[in-house]
Amino acid sequence: MQFSHYSEKKGYGATSAAPAAPAPRTSYTIKLDPAQLEKLGALLAKKLWVPFPVEYSLYAYKDEQVNVVAYKSGKVVVAGKKTEDFVSNILEPQITSEPRLGYDEVWHPEWFEDHAGLDESGKGDLFGPLVTACVVATGEMINAWRDLGVRDSKTVTTDSAVLALEKKIRTTQGVIVKVTFTNMEKYNELYGKFGSNLNKLLAWYHAVSLEDCLPRFQAEHGKMPAWGLLDQFTKTPLTQSELKRRGVKFDLRMRTKAESDPVVAAASIVARAVFVREMAKLSKLAGERLPKGSGAEAKAVGVRLVEKFGPAAFGQFAKLHFKTAYECQGLTPPRRFYHIKH
Repeated sequence: MQFSHYSEKKGYGATSAAPAAPAPRTSYTIKLDPAQLEKLGALLAKKLWVPFPVEYSLYAYKDEQVNVVAYKSGKVVVAGKKTEDFVSNILEPQITSEPRLGYDEVWHPEWFEDHAGLDESGKGDLFGPLVTACVVATGEMINAWRDLGVRDSKTVTTDSAVLALEKKIRTTQGVIVKVTFTNMEKYNELYGKFGSNLNKLLAWYHAVSLEDCLPRFQAEHGKMPAWGLLDQFTKTPLTQSELKRRGVKFDLRMRTKAESDPVVAAASIVARAVFVREMAKLSKLAGERLPKGSGAEAKAVGVRLVEKFGPAAFGQFAKLHFKTAYECQGLTPPRRFYHIKH
């Protein structure tokens, strides 16, 4: 099977000139402590806001033209036309007692430096490719993206919204975007070549994406980005080591919850959008919708695909190193999946 390496060197085009005054913000993300989370939830319930289900959320409420979703991690996402009103009139004066809206340049000056953001999608999904994205942006782009609602893709509830945000990112004048992934058969082959170590394969993907972006940003803007930020997926600096091996000298930092950085958030949107499109193609090939994740629903679909196409063809759809993939084929998973309690 030929290596199917995907590189997107151009966006969809350039946006028109920005308006003189920025549009009102339609999304806002903040981290609250447990006491603040509890206070906010109680306040919204008291005001008779309507609760609604959001996967992995602690609670979610909606009112006219604004939704508020809180997660156990402390992250709170406000979205809708009345975002600024909610933050200014409720969240800041009644919950945080700290004005932050409109002061990102003060609280997070590093966001407005020219830098790269890296993230991935599909790592925990049985079906579909592992996708990495690198986005390199200038400080001017951050304000535009913030006003457009660009944020961590995990807080965007629909695939259509992700695809719409991806188009806005790609059509930003001067942005540099690179996406790396392979078809599923090549992915399964590469997994073995990287010593059956998913993190090493992921680090290689990230290094490929970043290495492509840096010279293109320099050619476009006449300078290199100051640094880059990677959403941390391992304690060891695997991506930095891979960059060093490839002769790339660059200040690549990493931390957990890196999607709070707008450029990393943009990368998460792009990676997920590509994953969504590839899943649609695989679903068409399978003749049914392939679910995300690797739980019971994915297993049930996997069993049907093995029955329909045979075990030899299962690798066209699935990551064969997953425990669920073994179970779908009626095989005993390797011992690494078993944890002995002492």
